[in-house]
Amino acid sequence: MAAKILMALSASIMCALGIVHLVYTFWGPTLTPRDPALQISMSQISPVISKETTMWRAWMGFNVSHSMGLILFGLVFGFLALAHSELLFRSPFLLVVGLAMLGSFVVLAKVYWFSAPFAGVSIALACYVASIALSRA
Repeated sequence: MAAKILMALSASIMCALGIVHLVYTFWGPTLTPRDPALQISMSQISPVISKETTMWRAWMGFNVSHSMGLILFGLVFGFLALAHSELLFRSPFLLVVGLAMLGSFVVLAKVYWFSAPFAGVSIALACYVASIALSRA
């Protein structure tokens, strides 16, 4: 039972981070540049890969898709933990995929982001690893 709870907690943390990130993407100044001129410039300049978009639209899309990935991870692993825990904890494939995702997010948060997401994904990873350990005990 503790393994299920820890796995669901890990998933819930990731889902919550995704929802907060999605809200911050569309509402408020949290994910906008401190310099308003930069946002104006981003909305006028295209990336090298295509003139069909702007850096600002790409920035928004990257943030939304990032949020969707976090939410999807949280929903899938939360559902599996609560409704199909035997399948989840007996599947090396699912466990390794989840571990790789969370580990990657910890590295990304440490290298590219800031302390709050780093703390959140680190706690989610710790809960995830603890849930696997408890499921094996």
